[in-house]
Amino acid sequence: MPLIIPFAAAFFVTALLYASVGFGGGSTYAALLALAGFDYRVLPVVALACNIVVVAGSSLRFARAGVTPWGGAMLLTALAAPAAFIGGLIPIGREAFLLLLGASLVLTGLTLLLPVSTDRQDRPTQLARLVPLIAPPLGLLAGLVGIGGGIFLAPLLHLTRWNGARAIAATASFFILVNSLFGLAGQIAKGGPALFAGALSEILPLLLAVAIGGQIGSLMALKLLPPRWIRWLTAALVTAVGVRLLVT
Repeated sequence: MPLIIPFAAAFFVTALLYASVGFGGGSTYAALLALAGFDYRVLPVVALACNIVVVAGSSLRFARAGVTPWGGAMLLTALAAPAAFIGGLIPIGREAFLLLLGASLVLTGLTLLLPVSTDRQDRPTQLARLVPLIAPPLGLLAGLVGIGGGIFLAPLLHLTRWNGARAIAATASFFILVNSLFGLAGQIAKGGPALFAGALSEILPLLLAVAIGGQIGSLMALKLLPPRWIRWLTAALVTAVGVRLLVT
């Protein structure tokens, strides 16, 4: 297996950027390792573990601040989490996995370019009531390729004016956390505890890097650069990685 340490800096930057806009970065972690030739079967395990480390702190801060809309967040998560576990259980070949991963990254870049609502409580659109229908497919994708799904959920919540910006960020963070936990459980059940233990022993430096990057991103980055710039920079980076993965 390629040396882990050189990837710590890339994982740190990824976590910082994603945490700055309220997400975990799972698909990008997996893509970076895929491009380096890591065994694709351990990539979702690594990505989901990193996701959990990055969003756990932000989920806790949102909860303590009292901005998490627990009714809506629990509904969306309850619909997605079982599908995330099932996604983790599904066997998938290398080519199909890399195709889904690359496509997810390109879509991630596009979703980061969508407009974000303000904290004004505008009246939700008629489509807001249909948002729960998208939760199970996002959960399935989360468990299958190692993403949290929140980066796709949040733009839909903004476009339908489901809630204010802070409430949507809190919901997406909680959604990513729970989906990542259930997806990781599915991956461990599929590959066995030995797969998880082997991967964990190799990625401890990466988990430390995303823990530090995630904390800095959520606490400081938005004060250093305008949020719109950070979203555009993140979109450009993940789109480039996704296109490279699809091409190679």
